[in-house]
Amino acid sequence: MRVDDIIKGVLKGHKRHLAKAITLVESKSLSKREDADKLLNSILPYTGNSIRLGISGVPGVGKSTFIESFGKFLTSINKKVAVLAVDPSSKISGGSILGDKTRMQELAKDHDAFIRPSPSDESLGGVARKTRESMLICEAAGFDIIIVETVGVGQSEIEVASMVDCFTLLQLPGAGDELQGIKKGIMEISDIILINKSEGENIHKAKLAKSQIENALHILKGRDDNWIVKVLLVSALNNEGIERFWEVLLHFITHMKNGNFFRAKRKKQSVDWMWKLLDDELMRIFKSDGKIKEMLVSTEEEVRAGHINPASAAKTLLDAFLDKK
Repeated sequence: MRVDDIIKGVLKGHKRHLAKAITLVESKSLSKREDADKLLNSILPYTGNSIRLGISGVPGVGKSTFIESFGKFLTSINKKVAVLAVDPSSKISGGSILGDKTRMQELAKDHDAFIRPSPSDESLGGVARKTRESMLICEAAGFDIIIVETVGVGQSEIEVASMVDCFTLLQLPGAGDELQGIKKGIMEISDIILINKSEGENIHKAKLAKSQIENALHILKGRDDNWIVKVLLVSALNNEGIERFWEVLLHFITHMKNGNFFRAKRKKQSVDWMWKLLDDELMRIFKSDGKIKEMLVSTEEEVRAGHINPASAAKTLLDAFLDKK
């Protein structure tokens, strides 16, 4: 399929063309880079009109169940929702599970929903390298809400928060540690915190967790945007608290726009994105250099054996690269 046809299909909201477009930008092939750039530049005027929502949380917290429940609610109020679910890639085989369409069967069948699982590959923290481009493509295709679901481990929370309008963290009630998952860094980047599985016998534990998290939030430094992080109880299984979450999300977006924080945040994200892509491209050029390729194996062995310290090794490689240039 020609790139011009893909662009036209995306702008008409055709899911087949949408999938083709995301596959194109995800490709590692240098030969497809020109087409990918043409695609992104062509759709850029049609982007920026969605709500970009990040969803994270530890494995087992019920992210997929919550997203399906929330997604079904959104389509019921005539909203189009796209889910970009980042699956963990194996460090050994390089493969990934890519099972989110299986876990979100009802949402996957919805005409107004689009689910795209992507392998995290070598990206920092489990966020697919091309997630930002995929968001733009979904926006150009007319989706109102773009949800980015992360694997919920390590640095992924920080990474996804840097590309969305609202970062929502899912927590479990009574997971053994009353402050489970409450780390200063994650709390500071969270805009909304949800205590999922707040049903049945979990209600008391969920209310206790809500109180503890709210108390923890009080000791953190105040935010520049003056937003007070909201902590809500939800049950994705029973579809409880979903509409309330939507109301709070809209309130947050309105708050950000009224205070001129929304546009400033997106502008900063675009510049950060540029630097991230530049870093990636410079590293690719560095590693593909013939002289560096010849030196890498022996240099790594020297560092591994303790014959040279990492800082000196890095300087030696960089000097060799710059000298050749």
